[in-house]
Amino acid sequence: MRSALICDDEPVIRMSLKNRLKELGFDEIIECGDGEAAVQLALSKVPDLAVLDVSMPKKDGITAAREIRGKLKIPILLLTACYDPETVKRAKSAGIAALLTKPFRDQDLWPAIELAFAHADEVEGLKEQVEDLKDTIESRKIIDRAKRVLMQKHGLTEPEAFRRLQKLAMDKRKSMRQIAEAILLTE
Repeated sequence: MRSALICDDEPVIRMSLKNRLKELGFDEIIECGDGEAAVQLALSKVPDLAVLDVSMPKKDGITAAREIRGKLKIPILLLTACYDPETVKRAKSAGIAALLTKPFRDQDLWPAIELAFAHADEVEGLKEQVEDLKDTIESRKIIDRAKRVLMQKHGLTEPEAFRRLQKLAMDKRKSMRQIAEAILLTE
């Protein structure tokens, strides 16, 4: 089941978008007419996608999008009657997936949605890779410090200290990082 949040202060545009999103397979459509409501609804309902108008009462679409993206990693499309370099710059910095001009053409919506989902998945995958790499680097640092401790305490060469860490890890069925951390705690 896919859901979408539509936020536009023009009911006619909301109705048009709602009908088109239903045709594209969205089961639940959440609607509102101002930026503050968009943020509240997004955070409470957690839709799969948000489509926000740039110019709305109470809070503009880019500000609302920035707040939503700060908490949820969903793709957001922006609708605008006219776009200028400043709007594009602000949209880019808020993590907007696509910008559609009003009146939007039906055939422009589906590709924008598909690309937005693909981009969101790619970004999340890259973030996971970055976290894995940070963890690997941190583990390396801890293992290197533990090797130095073993080298100093037991007069071992670097390869000998590394092999000792490996053997301890295998014998104790722990990761090398866990063994290294234990060595550093006893130091």
